Amino acid sequence: MENHTSITEFHIVPFSMKAGDEPVIFGVFFLIYVFGVLLNLAIITVICLDSHLHTPMYLFFCNLSFVDICYTSVTVPKLLQMLRSGKNKLFFPQCFAQVYFFVIAASSEDTLLFVMGYDRYIAICHPLHYHQILSKKVCIMVVTMIWLCAGVNSMLWLVSVLKMSFCHSTTIHQFFCDAKALRDIACSGLNMFYIVMFANIVLLGVCPFFINVMSYKKIISVILHIKSREGRRKAFSTCSSHLTVMTMYYVISIPVYMIPPSEQFIFLDQIMTVLYTTVIPMVNPLVYSLRNYEIRRAIQRLVVQLVTPH
Repeated sequence: MENHTSITEFHIVPFSMKAGDEPVIFGVFFLIYVFGVLLNLAIITVICLDSHLHTPMYLFFCNLSFVDICYTSVTVPKLLQMLRSGKNKLFFPQCFAQVYFFVIAASSEDTLLFVMGYDRYIAICHPLHYHQILSKKVCIMVVTMIWLCAGVNSMLWLVSVLKMSFCHSTTIHQFFCDAKALRDIACSGLNMFYIVMFANIVLLGVCPFFINVMSYKKIISVILHIKSREGRRKAFSTCSSHLTVMTMYYVISIPVYMIPPSEQFIFLDQIMTVLYTTVIPMVNPLVYSLRNYEIRRAIQRLVVQLVTPH
């Protein structure tokens, strides 16, 4: 580790917070966290209990809900603890652990959204070969590879952060220990960081986004040629939820890494980071439950089973 300094901790300053703001910020993040975790747990429970949803699409969605729980659990509980105690400090090992597990969640989410787009492409454009291409064995292998690659990618991010030196400041203007926020206060050792960041933007951001856009052009064309109105509705309901989630995530997360390190953009950077790390994971299950026909049906069946006396 090349942190040429005797300092052993970082000071977290979320949202240019002033004295007396802690209870309000604590309440907002507590509600977002609890609501998001409960919604994602509900979706996972519904998918696991309803045999009609034991398909590749919902296997990936179940993993997405788990990733969204991890996303917020890596950052928000520690923030709540700091707000409650008034001690906005993170020791180096705590900070680097946060970086590592956050990047695993972020990498998994990026890849899952891409795989879910591919799943919809095969289901709509090549329905006769769907179960052959995305067999149970293939899906398990895909999910396993997603987590393995996320772990490797996270290790690269961690190594790039460990090569940084913090000579002048250890004050992080973010609500958690973010790799990009660490870059903004580093005085040297940034070469590997920029290589890893650029590779991630291209491989996990720009390329999957444009591939999904091209896939959806074909998907929409096929849906419009479906003769049955009910068939078009069902096909569009399974695609629109993923398209909505994917668009929200990419539109907010990619620009975060395009914002230059400048004091005038600190607040904007923090707000956009909050949106894609805490708000979107909370909104995702709502989008899928409200816009996805099969999820709504599964929830109705589960409710009926619970209220019907045996």
